[in-house]
Amino acid sequence: MYVVLCCTAKGCDTMAKRRPSGDGMVRKREDGRWEGRIVVGHKKNGDPIHRYVLARTQKELIVKLHDCIEMYRDADLTEDSNMMLGEWLDRWINEYMIFTIRENTLDSYKAMIKNQIKPYLGDRPLSALTTQELQKFYNTVKKKGRVNPDKLHGTELADSMVRGIHMMLHEALDMAVRLRLIVKNQTVGTTIPKNNYPPKQILNDEQLDRFMKRIRQDERWYDFFYTELTTGLRRGEICGLKWEDFDAENGKLKVRRSVAKRKGGGLNIGETKTETGTRTIVLPPSTAELLRKRKETAVSEWIFPNIYEPEKPMHPDYAYHRLKTLLKQAELPLIRFHDLRHPYVKPTTKKFASFLKFFRAAVITARSYSIRYSWLISPFQISPILKSLA
Repeated sequence: MYVVLCCTAKGCDTMAKRRPSGDGMVRKREDGRWEGRIVVGHKKNGDPIHRYVLARTQKELIVKLHDCIEMYRDADLTEDSNMMLGEWLDRWINEYMIFTIRENTLDSYKAMIKNQIKPYLGDRPLSALTTQELQKFYNTVKKKGRVNPDKLHGTELADSMVRGIHMMLHEALDMAVRLRLIVKNQTVGTTIPKNNYPPKQILNDEQLDRFMKRIRQDERWYDFFYTELTTGLRRGEICGLKWEDFDAENGKLKVRRSVAKRKGGGLNIGETKTETGTRTIVLPPSTAELLRKRKETAVSEWIFPNIYEPEKPMHPDYAYHRLKTLLKQAELPLIRFHDLRHPYVKPTTKKFASFLKFFRAAVITARSYSIRYSWLISPFQISPILKSLA
């Protein structure tokens, strides 16, 4: 028989139809252990939802029960709080995320749920998850979570993958808190591997000159890589540019979509990677002029269409592989496409301020320079000047 331990609301007697959340009771079981329970929420019909605590002594139980009452103070969970973590993640994906994230991201979430989370925690009640349990899961999945082991990594999962699993779980459990399925996001307080990005490889002045000489010999790709070097766009962003994004009169370019490879083939054309990714950039005069001339002979709505299917945008993978080929031909380091974004000067650096002061003086003294927007000229134009300013 249970004995009422405490009550946190008016009208909390043994005859009440709806016990308030936080109401705690204790009893001694036949096996000699002490058991406590508190009300943490209610079903649709008004019946209470309980959480149970066990201890060897009444004193130990009272301490544990008070901690439990503090945890669930002001909580009013729904009966769905008893669902398993795997079931909740499926529901979260299909009901709350399916129209809010990119298809590629959705596919990666589903793969992580299927391959890493469900085998370890899929049958664990959502409301019973603890921070310690999730920490143990991260440690285990780091060592044994690779689905297809290889000679280099074995069964070990990449740090970035563990971070991805954590971020997805954090988001899913945040939603569970908002829906009153749990009272606390148990991913808070866990430790995950730090970012371990490979060092950026940036072409130096001499290497950049060699790269420029090589792309000048490639009529099909020269415009593409010149534009990339002078704008610093992401690979998906430059592939997603349309002529409607180009303001030829004012030399501006709107970046408002991105192209990504779809799992299983084809392309996804959607919004930019982040909200701040949607932006308007001022082009260097040389790039604006290049695009004006290119537009005169354009046969596609895409600024850089697929070479073989001009009604489609350039495939990001084609651009990646072409970059590797050009780098090999120029006997240059095989840098990532992303590293092409970093040679040009950004207007937040001290060097930029010195450069801008220098350039304005140059415009005054050399009228032949008709440059309206000086902060985005190409890297091979800037580098000699920056050396003199260093």
